[in-house]
Amino acid sequence: MKIHIIGCSGSGKTYLAKALSEKYNITHFDLDDIQWDNTADGYGVKMPIEKRTELLNKILENDSWIIEGVYYAWVGDCFRDADKIYVLDISKRVYTYRIIKRAIKRKLGLEKGKKETLKSVYNLLKWTDTFQNKSMPEIRKILAEYPSKTVWLRNKRDVANILKG
Repeated sequence: MKIHIIGCSGSGKTYLAKALSEKYNITHFDLDDIQWDNTADGYGVKMPIEKRTELLNKILENDSWIIEGVYYAWVGDCFRDADKIYVLDISKRVYTYRIIKRAIKRKLGLEKGKKETLKSVYNLLKWTDTFQNKSMPEIRKILAEYPSKTVWLRNKRDVANILKG
């Protein structure tokens, strides 16, 4: 089974990927781990494209995988190879709440992750609005090629139904 999950920040991609990974005993991969060079000295250093492509192709060689992330321009092979594509297209109210809640949990040390500043949270919220308004229409166009395997999830109930099924 090969599953691709895409959606904006705070949409629940990681939650769904982990839950499906446990349910089906399939390794899940976060595209952020191949988009960003986590070994670099500075924050926000992108992985060289050749290395990113090599890492992605290694994942795609597996018999099964769950891949999640916000990226769509360079993951066409993921969409093509996936058996299912889940698109988390949730409301602004929900993703805003989740992004702020996650930042607070990280600030308090209740959740692992990058320590956001108020400015970085503000910038992420702006970026996410742009993603929803500009990138999501592009994603719709790309995924129109795969109607039989694309599932749009708009709320917690839709996600729960996937996890039950």
